[in-house]
Amino acid sequence: MSESSGSGTTATKRRSLQQRSQFFAVRTTARQEMNVALLIENRVRNRNLAVYSIIVPSELRGYIILETAGLHVVYEAIRDMKHVKGRASGALKWDDVEKLLKPKPIIEQLSVGEEVEIVAGPFRGLRARVVEINKARNEVVLNILEASFPLNVTVPVEYVKPAKKV
Repeated sequence: MSESSGSGTTATKRRSLQQRSQFFAVRTTARQEMNVALLIENRVRNRNLAVYSIIVPSELRGYIILETAGLHVVYEAIRDMKHVKGRASGALKWDDVEKLLKPKPIIEQLSVGEEVEIVAGPFRGLRARVVEINKARNEVVLNILEASFPLNVTVPVEYVKPAKKV
């Protein structure tokens, strides 16, 4: 019986912590986000600051997100730190942060005519162009670019990734 009351107390503490915590964006030098996050982590541990999480979103270059008890903690964490350019004004909403954390499905990122790289299966390492997208079966029809004749293959969407622009 005491275990259930203890876990209820923990859930209540977690709920109240989520209500009090806020998300703040910190501007950094481009491509130095991970270094800044590690420096902030060290400072938080040494000074015992109330920073609950440090988020380095891959698609948002030049920014990191801190979950803290308040703005004063952010200023204490980033004071006189190398590669920190400042703090973005205002707190972020949880919905905005959640969009950055949830990865978009690959099938949603692809479009017909787009060039992709095959990363698995017998055609691994080849480049191809998307001919058709079948969302119901989670498959794509590709035209292999490196073949000497038109070669269309159907592969699962997990076998491809968008090709990098050269």
